Amino acid sequence: MAAAALLALAGAAAQETKTDPVYTRARLMSSHEEPGGKLYLHLKIPPRSKLPFTTQTFRLADRKLAADIADGTPVEFVSRHLDGENTVVAIRAVAECPRFQKC
Repeated sequence: MAAAALLALAGAAAQETKTDPVYTRARLMSSHEEPGGKLYLHLKIPPRSKLPFTTQTFRLADRKLAADIADGTPVEFVSRHLDGENTVVAIRAVAECPRFQKC
């Protein structure tokens, strides 16, 4: 009986839990491409996001993600730490946040 309980616990621990991605709001300030073909985005994070710097640079996983987004556009993005860099894996344009209100 104890062995069955241990197997059940091990199986439950091995299963991954699927969660919805967490989107962070920002404003796309600019982008630039490095000579190696890597594309980077400069994203201005709004105040109260508990991040130490307001403008951060992220590598873009696929240039098609931000192809239709102009500089200055409010966005929501998901980032992951890939190959030693903070990388945007999803990005979408969103409506402007009303000032002094929750988005």
